[in-house]
Amino acid sequence: MLTAIFYKRQKKLFLCLILIISFCVSCKNEKTDVLTKNVSKISNDIPIYNFNTLEPLLYTKTNKTYIINFWAMWCAPCVKELPYIQQYANKNPDAEIILISLDFPEDIETKLKPFLKEKNITSKVILLDDPDSNTWIDKIDPNWSGAIPFTIIFNNKKRGFFEHTFSSLEDLENTITKTLNL
Repeated sequence: MLTAIFYKRQKKLFLCLILIISFCVSCKNEKTDVLTKNVSKISNDIPIYNFNTLEPLLYTKTNKTYIINFWAMWCAPCVKELPYIQQYANKNPDAEIILISLDFPEDIETKLKPFLKEKNITSKVILLDDPDSNTWIDKIDPNWSGAIPFTIIFNNKKRGFFEHTFSSLEDLENTITKTLNL
């Protein structure tokens, strides 16, 4: 039991360390006020949220199907499953799909938008820029180690958390059906 708790905390610490190092390397001593704003838009298409602004999107009062996927361009398993999530969105226009990017705000125009265009990802993308990941990860799901991809599938009655890569559209559809009892 203690080993599992220690392992979970080590994974969170490792993820935070990687994010901090990556952020420090990418900043290049440029000043920005993005971190001081709750919501900022670098572009019309990809808003930047902190966790307090994002959190209301993680709940609903309707029976509508929601899929919230935490991912990043540098995460190979995340990139692998994005086409399946997009295929599901294309087949199910009534479902709400939100892709929460953990990439860097300064990369939206030069890297993120070209990546989304190249991969034909048209689902809604929000960039989460909140350095206090140890707090918000536990608020989302105390069992989440912080690893990505991480997907929340929910409606007003059911909710499921998935810390793994969906291997196909069929895998994603089956998981949604089982989670929401559709």
